[in-house]
Amino acid sequence: MTSGVQRPNPWRHGGRVATYTLLIGYSFIVLYPIFLMFLSSFKTGREILLSPFALPESWTFANYIEAWTRGNFSTYFLNSVLVTFGALALVLVLGSLAAYPLGRYAFKGRSVLMLYFLSGLMLPIKLGILPLFFLMRNLGLFDTHFALIFIYAASGLPFTIFVLANFFETLPRELEEAARIDGASEFRIFGQVMLPLIRPALATVGIFNFIPWWNDFFFPLIFIRTDAYKTLPLGLFSFFGEHQNDWALLFAGLTITALPLLIVYLFASRQIIDGLAAGALK
Repeated sequence: MTSGVQRPNPWRHGGRVATYTLLIGYSFIVLYPIFLMFLSSFKTGREILLSPFALPESWTFANYIEAWTRGNFSTYFLNSVLVTFGALALVLVLGSLAAYPLGRYAFKGRSVLMLYFLSGLMLPIKLGILPLFFLMRNLGLFDTHFALIFIYAASGLPFTIFVLANFFETLPRELEEAARIDGASEFRIFGQVMLPLIRPALATVGIFNFIPWWNDFFFPLIFIRTDAYKTLPLGLFSFFGEHQNDWALLFAGLTITALPLLIVYLFASRQIIDGLAAGALK
């Protein structure tokens, strides 16, 4: 006679332990360099070279103050904020406006348009660096913030439209039908009914675009010449000298550069998780 009590499966328990062990090990591999960078930002250049893995002898913000003032990081930080959030606002507005009809309406040529936007995901925008260079120069946008904003927005639109169109397509049709019965216009249905329902998707595409734009070094190096227009990744290059590097200021600058990414992720993590989970269920 068998007992009604179910015995625990040792294989399942062992697999769970192995999974958690791998996740903890991976987290350590990812977080330890960040932790080491944070500690090094409080050290002097001599401490970094003599004891790179030890705690700082004295915790001081002198490196941050010097990087922010002498290193001109206040200007670089404002430039990065302007360029990144300007491109993000542009790509979210244009991407949602383009994705809405593609996801909600069936019309002739819809598949061709979707294929056109999908082709933007297949070809890296860096392959067109030479035509982009001449285009920005001829438009008078070379060495301006607008060159970076427009290039970033163009590179992020295909992915944004593809994701948002799929989210719009899965929303119930009854919502917009009820809004039309109440006399709402198409633009009001889009802005007040549909757009709030895809906030997780907006947060997801926003963070996926924000991270590479904030960390980008390639396009600012090509299109920015004036020091007053440089972004943070390009500004970090100033700490590399011809004969020696200022490691203390470099680590302080790296921490300043990484801090906004951590803050954005902490505030948007719930929306990102909801968006990825909703995408998985769809």
